[in-house]
Amino acid sequence: METLFTTVIALVPRLLDGAVTTVAITLLTAPVAALLALIAGLARLSHVKAVAAAAVVYVELFRGTSLLVQLFFMFYVLPLIGIELSPWTTGVATLALNFGSYGSEIVRGALLAVPRGQIEAALVLHMPPSQVLRRVLLPQALPAMLPPFGNQLVELVKATSLLSLITISDLAFVGNALAQTTGRVTMVYVLLLLIYFAIAYTLTLAVRALERRYGTGATVAGAR
Repeated sequence: METLFTTVIALVPRLLDGAVTTVAITLLTAPVAALLALIAGLARLSHVKAVAAAAVVYVELFRGTSLLVQLFFMFYVLPLIGIELSPWTTGVATLALNFGSYGSEIVRGALLAVPRGQIEAALVLHMPPSQVLRRVLLPQALPAMLPPFGNQLVELVKATSLLSLITISDLAFVGNALAQTTGRVTMVYVLLLLIYFAIAYTLTLAVRALERRYGTGATVAGAR
């Protein structure tokens, strides 16, 4: 028992170093992905055909191909045509583009759920489109976006493990290295599972707090 405890004490600090990297990547990627999701979601609803078509190409391309292939393309293929990115930039950019494409459908669906009558009423009051978006659409659509965005955030945490394949010392990278060097395979991967769960559950609680604050679903549902 003492040996087991000693082993855990020795492994945890090194795994937590990797966990810090995982959390940092997640926190860097999430706002970029959310911004891309908002832009692409709005573009999908644009009356300008070229804008809507460009958004469709982006969304379908990144939803229809493997995240791993996208990551390898960005890391190994782009340098061949003169575009060299650091591993961190590659990882954050690839994850943001991928999750932004999925998030755009969340944004589009939430915006379409806002009653058309309220938009027409705002236009009758001569509100400019930017004001309609800021004061009518987003306040009602945001509560509906939060639960699926929370799910996407948890998926993002798990997807960061792929970045170990492009030399980023995240939690998965450190865990694999420790398993190979210490031989404590079972112990290392049990600790990995627990740490990933702790990160994901903490983020889930944070999103739920936002849901309670903004009254998830109440605004849209009540407006119908």
